[in-house]
Amino acid sequence: MNKFVFAAALLAAGAAQAQTATYNIDPTHTFVAFEVSHFGTSTNRGRFDKKEGSVTLDRAAKTGKVEITIDMASINSGVPPFDNHLKSPDFFNVAANPTAKFVGDKFTFAGDKVTEIAGTLTLNGKTNPVTLKANNFNCYTSPMLKREVCGGDFEATLQRSQFGIDKYLQVAPDNVRLVVQVEAVKQ
Repeated sequence: MNKFVFAAALLAAGAAQAQTATYNIDPTHTFVAFEVSHFGTSTNRGRFDKKEGSVTLDRAAKTGKVEITIDMASINSGVPPFDNHLKSPDFFNVAANPTAKFVGDKFTFAGDKVTEIAGTLTLNGKTNPVTLKANNFNCYTSPMLKREVCGGDFEATLQRSQFGIDKYLQVAPDNVRLVVQVEAVKQ
């Protein structure tokens, strides 16, 4: 009987250790942006204004999952004619592919800080592996929301041709810097 009580106590302690929490992406503090060289002279930048998603995170177990869906029609470079060209079949083909989605389920930690998230990005109807590297990661209790918020600054370099975006490679190179600033609120 004592062995049973001890085993039950160990199981209960293990269950108490698991601290998986769900966080919803805060769209007012989350931005998905890109940068690409233009003729090697300057850098074209743009961002997507509409995005949504969630994160599950267990810092004790060093596991997690993130899903972010991006409304591709919400592209904003600050130049409406350029935005329209980026929405065309020459680039993102928004009519055929209205959303992009990142799903990451391989988290790497240093202590309780996320250092990278590996997963897949579906963009322009094609899915490829992408690893977002953290430049910064932190969790804090929001004084306004009275809840925990976790997030950071992440980046990756993509080859746009892998996603079927290969027009104008002589003008804008294949490498595109993806920058993701994200904050998510614990539910």
